[in-house]
Amino acid sequence: MKKPIPTNLITGFLGTGKTTAVLDLLQKKPAEEKWAVLVNEFGEVGIDGAILRGSGAEIREVAGGCMCCVADLPMKVALNALIARAKPDRLLIETTGLGHPQALIDTLTDEPYGELLELRAVLCLVDPRKLREQRYLEHKIFRDQLNIADVVVANKADLCNTDDELAFNDFVAALQPPKQAHGWSTQGQLQLSWLNLKHGCQRIAPRNTPQKNNLLRMPLPALPSLSLAAGELFTRRENSGDGYFSCGWLFAEQVRFEYSTIVKLLEHLNIGRYKGLIKTDRGNFVFNDRDGTLNIEAVGELADSIIELIHYEAVDWQSIEQSLLQARIQ
Repeated sequence: MKKPIPTNLITGFLGTGKTTAVLDLLQKKPAEEKWAVLVNEFGEVGIDGAILRGSGAEIREVAGGCMCCVADLPMKVALNALIARAKPDRLLIETTGLGHPQALIDTLTDEPYGELLELRAVLCLVDPRKLREQRYLEHKIFRDQLNIADVVVANKADLCNTDDELAFNDFVAALQPPKQAHGWSTQGQLQLSWLNLKHGCQRIAPRNTPQKNNLLRMPLPALPSLSLAAGELFTRRENSGDGYFSCGWLFAEQVRFEYSTIVKLLEHLNIGRYKGLIKTDRGNFVFNDRDGTLNIEAVGELADSIIELIHYEAVDWQSIEQSLLQARIQ
């Protein structure tokens, strides 16, 4: 590597708009530069990586929880692939909304990555309307994300009122240590200049064993990918941690859903967060919960349909699965 790769973390709790923000940054990147994105998801099926694949950037995904806390080998495999194959001019890491950023920063600043990557500003997205909800304010991960951030961004400004604005301004002013920058955003539109700010909480993790030092030279195994067995129409994967529960479904390429039925089902789900890339009789769509409202956007070709639900309480996933199966076109 000629010089360390500028690297930014994009953090934020569930539903703050991180994937939309990454897409916006990729659209703004200098035309002559090649960027890569490492995506981490709490759920097991991985939707954000699929959404980002049409961006033109090199994408790698680690699903199934915080990539440092669950098992950091998959993260190292994905990170090694991005560094060695993509040789990017900049690396963006979109953390799961339930990720622990300090553990990730420790990995990025430890050998061998400390010499290959230059950690720059950590950006944390916040939904100002949640700042009066104790469930968010008291959650350890929410606090950790803000503590480690260099830039705090109030996303979804178009949905906020004056009280939300005052709450955010007071909240940011009270954060210690003070942040290098803060601002407002609509639809995840971030200032490109924020990426070049230095990471103010730089901390170098202990450098220990020769094995870590030689990690990039080690023959690491390929990441297992979620797939269906021959003749299988769908598979389901569940995960839980940090007080949240997720369930995801992968449906076979030939499966189609009735558009009106799947819309009605998603609109009436009492679930904290959901996303889907779904094939229907009217075309292919991204279905996304945005603040309790179903947002639908048309997309191009899809290899299969993916649905991911996350909630802060245990859910009867079997009942939801039956409703999904009933929404299929027979």
